[in-house]
Amino acid sequence: MIGIFGGTFDPIHFGHLRPALDMLQGLPLQEIRFVPLSTAVHRMQPVATAAQRLAMVRAAVEGQPGFVADPCELQRTGSSYSYDTLVSLRAQFGPQLPICLLTGLDAFAELPTWYRWEDIAGMAHLVIMRRPGADAVTDPELRRWMEPRLATDPAALAQVPGGLILCREVTQLDISATAIRSQVAQGLSPRFLLPASVLAFIEREGLYRLQALTIDLNDP
Repeated sequence: MIGIFGGTFDPIHFGHLRPALDMLQGLPLQEIRFVPLSTAVHRMQPVATAAQRLAMVRAAVEGQPGFVADPCELQRTGSSYSYDTLVSLRAQFGPQLPICLLTGLDAFAELPTWYRWEDIAGMAHLVIMRRPGADAVTDPELRRWMEPRLATDPAALAQVPGGLILCREVTQLDISATAIRSQVAQGLSPRFLLPASVLAFIEREGLYRLQALTIDLNDP
């Protein structure tokens, strides 16, 4: 069973990495594949190039067993859709391997707006990472759709290729890529918010220094 964690990763930081480690340790996962998106659909476009963001992900996961940088979305043209990513992963791993698509609670609440979202829910398990004490899904229609698919035992996900939904609490770190970019643009250090290897890459590449101080409240 593998986990898929997608995002802009502009840059990747501990707010991504710690919850992913919670999932690796709390679910029967062989690995978690970090998939940087190419062209964003539901958020602002990345600042760093695809090559730079992939390099930062590789630097961040180096040395952590079970963490893998996966460039599959960067190798496609057009918008980055989770459906297309799952199609490519199914072609790579076959139809029987259980795949878990890891998502935050806010992103899951927007599931009906995703491209071919019901197909996604059939091709993979959906694992909702939520902070301790966070409200559950409140939309009544989405809740009704969820209920027959909800699993309480993580082991159940390893028994079938996809189609189940699991909610898991994760360590919530109040870190955002937007704040990191803003700090760098102001000449401040984002040290201790992201791996030292990622910060070294940002400094070496001169990333984010001239970026306008715009705040995207939806940037994870």
